[in-house]
Amino acid sequence: MHEDGNGDGPRVESRGASAEGVSGGGPGRPEFLDLERELTVLFRRARAKQGEMAREVHPDLESAAYGLLVRLDESGRLRATELAAYIGVGKATMSRQLRALEDLGLVAREPDPADGRAWLVHLTEEGRGRVAKVREARRERYVAQLSHWDRHEVAELARLLNQLNRGMEK
Repeated sequence: MHEDGNGDGPRVESRGASAEGVSGGGPGRPEFLDLERELTVLFRRARAKQGEMAREVHPDLESAAYGLLVRLDESGRLRATELAAYIGVGKATMSRQLRALEDLGLVAREPDPADGRAWLVHLTEEGRGRVAKVREARRERYVAQLSHWDRHEVAELARLLNQLNRGMEK
């Protein structure tokens, strides 16, 4: 049994459920219904956790800005337009988020040496330290939550999630 898609309680697995009325390749197949349900639960929990992690970085940090900090932590210096495209927001929203992050002392901007009209954004030392601390704590939680899993299962989950993410980029 698993939590249902709304987080309201247990549900019975649909594996082995009758495929009556379900076409061979359509989205109504039981495995796709299970996938949609489980992804809904995962995304809901991820959104809630993102808010918690953002507040761990800084109490005044907006939830949506946490992903931006992680991207900068992984990629180094990036243009605001690259960040906006990656996060999926417009230039105005990105400018507002970057201004707020600068005000908190978590990011800084510098002129792009390749194009004097553009700016590169990067984590400050303060920002890098705070993000690293939160990310390490998050990984420790994963280790604790998945300690009963075989290491190969964890690796396979990471591989499948990577495959899913790459497919969603297309």
